[in-house]
Amino acid sequence: MLTRLSIRNIVLIEALDLDFRRGLGVLTGETGAGKSILLDALGLALGDRADSGLVRAGETVASVTATFDFAALSAAIAERLTDAGVEIDAGEPLVIRRQLKADGGSKAWLNDQPVGAGLLRDLSSALVEIHGQHDDRGLVNARGHRQLLDRFARVDTAGVARAWGAWRGAEEALRSVRASVAEAKADQDLLLAHLAELTALEPKAGEETRLAEVRASMQKGEKLAGDLVELRHLWEGSDSPLAALRVAARRLDRIAGEHPLLTEALAALDRAVIEAGEAEEKLQSAAEALEFDPLALEAAETRLFDLRALARKHRCDVDELPDRMREMRAALASIEGGEAEVDALEAEAKATAARYRIAADKLRALRKAAALRLDAAVASELAPLKLDDARFLTSVTELPEERWGPHGMDAVEFLIATNPGADFAPLGKIASGGELSRFILALKVALAEQGGAATVIFDEIDRGVGGAVASAIGERLARLADGGQLLAVTHSPQVAARGRTHYLIAKSSEGTVTRTSVVLLDETGRQEEIARMLSGAEVTPEARAQADRLLEGA
Repeated sequence: MLTRLSIRNIVLIEALDLDFRRGLGVLTGETGAGKSILLDALGLALGDRADSGLVRAGETVASVTATFDFAALSAAIAERLTDAGVEIDAGEPLVIRRQLKADGGSKAWLNDQPVGAGLLRDLSSALVEIHGQHDDRGLVNARGHRQLLDRFARVDTAGVARAWGAWRGAEEALRSVRASVAEAKADQDLLLAHLAELTALEPKAGEETRLAEVRASMQKGEKLAGDLVELRHLWEGSDSPLAALRVAARRLDRIAGEHPLLTEALAALDRAVIEAGEAEEKLQSAAEALEFDPLALEAAETRLFDLRALARKHRCDVDELPDRMREMRAALASIEGGEAEVDALEAEAKATAARYRIAADKLRALRKAAALRLDAAVASELAPLKLDDARFLTSVTELPEERWGPHGMDAVEFLIATNPGADFAPLGKIASGGELSRFILALKVALAEQGGAATVIFDEIDRGVGGAVASAIGERLARLADGGQLLAVTHSPQVAARGRTHYLIAKSSEGTVTRTSVVLLDETGRQEEIARMLSGAEVTPEARAQADRLLEGA
């Protein structure tokens, strides 16, 4: 709750330190005393636009410091602080300071840590809820109506949120696979053509090296073919060297025994015959190995050319062509598998969508039932607040599908009609600001157990009413403040008498200097102020007696 507000050089306020307490606090004073200045100063601390016109005349800098104490930070506040990187120790108060310069510009600190005004605005809805003549926030803002109705209905939307997440996840997976399959299909014809080329050639790993070696060998055979033919003719004729050696060996063999040297000569000649025989065999083998076949050479060269051409086409080495074939077959297989996966994901998306709709439909039924209860609760509060002819309606309608979300499929808005036969319209569009404040009060009473901002402020909610209506307003404000903190700027003595604390706002002049001051009244001061509110400028004994009766009754 708001525990302290310190203001320096804001309009008519030179220096002011106000301490606030739990329960209903009322702020009273004559018209023009400066009650709106307090709200403007608090709004500045809560991130409102920095208006240099708020700086007191003759001063260069103005500042506002608002202190909030909590038994424990609400989840909304803690989450926003964490996201902003602001650290608050457990039990530590939240101190917001805003500085405004006369020449424009402003700075803000939260517990002495520099922050932007945007963070203050984010925190404001959880810190202070202000309802006044020109209220455009809080309960008037339709963006929060669905959450308020859900709190009133005590429904848990987590199941719908999970169903939404499952549906979105299935749709995203389906979109991803569809895109992959579509991309693969776009290349399918080209893949088939490339695979047909490769399959027709059926390349093997290491084939390029083997073919190159074969081609080189046959080319060498072509070059040596003439020489080999001549050598074969030389060695194979009747007058070949080998035949002559054999004849000589036979003749020498007949006379070798005649002399030892002839024996040695025969042995040498036998070795020559053997060596010559081996040479003949080598020449035969070489001729066979280097045998030149023009058709085989052409076939080897053609295949080698085709392999290298495909390798260039696919920008890889020849030895990598078999891998390209496997990759293409896998890609084509994935298209078929992808289509099957698409079918499965379509079924999953359809199933999760159905589960989401079922959960959201159940949530809508709970909301509509709660809307009827809320309408009845608000209606019971309207007559005592002099809104006898007014009607309140909680509208629950289905959103278009593009606006569905984890919160369900519903738009929720609080509508009112102030006159018989009039159409229902949004809260903020009724004619009278006083009526709006009383409608807000009735709605706040109906939603009293659902929580909200730590501090609630009503600005002149009792404008234009008195007597029993003012008493009804005061009683409801006191009831709303029980266990929390509610501040009311009021002109009604009936409302003022209900306050647990009472602040008097006064304006004084010293020469050309005008100042606004705020004083926390004691019991005697309260009696005198309420008597003034009852009687006007001159406080009479009768007014004091009536003030006593109001205070006792409260």
